[in-house]
Amino acid sequence: MPRYPVYVPSKARSHACQTVRFLIRDNVPFSIVVEPQDEPAYANQFGAERLLVLDRNDGGLIYVRNWIKAHSIELGFERHWQLDDNIRTLKTWYRGKRLPCDAGLALSVCEDFTDRYENIAVSGLNYDTFARSGTSQPREPFWLNVHVYSCTLVNNAIPYAWRSVYNDDTDLCLQALAGGWCTVLLNAFMAEKLHTMKISGGNTDALYQGDGRLRMARALERLWPGVVTTQRRFKRPQHVVKNQWRSFDTPLRLKPGVEIKQSNVELALRQTATSVHSERLRRMLATDHGASPT
Repeated sequence: MPRYPVYVPSKARSHACQTVRFLIRDNVPFSIVVEPQDEPAYANQFGAERLLVLDRNDGGLIYVRNWIKAHSIELGFERHWQLDDNIRTLKTWYRGKRLPCDAGLALSVCEDFTDRYENIAVSGLNYDTFARSGTSQPREPFWLNVHVYSCTLVNNAIPYAWRSVYNDDTDLCLQALAGGWCTVLLNAFMAEKLHTMKISGGNTDALYQGDGRLRMARALERLWPGVVTTQRRFKRPQHVVKNQWRSFDTPLRLKPGVEIKQSNVELALRQTATSVHSERLRRMLATDHGASPT
């Protein structure tokens, strides 16, 4: 299980809070951070004991994220997790395929790696759609000094706050990198996240309506002139960081006395669905367990 607290900020999605479902499935402790107006619906769906209720309604995601950090600091933690509420599951590479894995394992491995170093500001898991490779495994188990978003482990010691309504996670990473810290994005473990606005509700849905994508990119460009530009990519306006983040080259620094030792995580394939449609997965199950799966 992760040793740092897991927070899931959510708004008006008690009916479709995807992240909470896999955390419950995998017995990972967490807190859903909700507004007072949403407390009854979330309590009815997930239980009041799993809720942290804010002191105001409609404060916005920036207010919620900074509130979460302050809450974790008050509890005495060095880091904390913030998971978006529209993550379907966490995954890892298993014999060349990206398969769902135990959430506690994925988060704990990220914590173990991060805690080796003294200068990681933000770490987390990449999107499964971005952790692709031409081979059966990702090109690198992690990327250094890039954006980290949606499934983030935040160092409470960093003197930076979420401040931008648009691209709040990217802005936080840029603040940290400009200040000489590092960020780490794991590819070995991944998050399967639904596309923005795929689910009704949320803290930011209204921001993307109309020309919201253009406003989003321009806002980050104004915060980071000369570092961020607005270009058209994927048939829509998109912010682009200069040199694809390669200008940030601060190396990782091991904590004093820490030695890097190889550690193997034991993975086993387990059938969770009633039937398996993929022939390749059926063969993998048969190989692992010595019998033909249903």
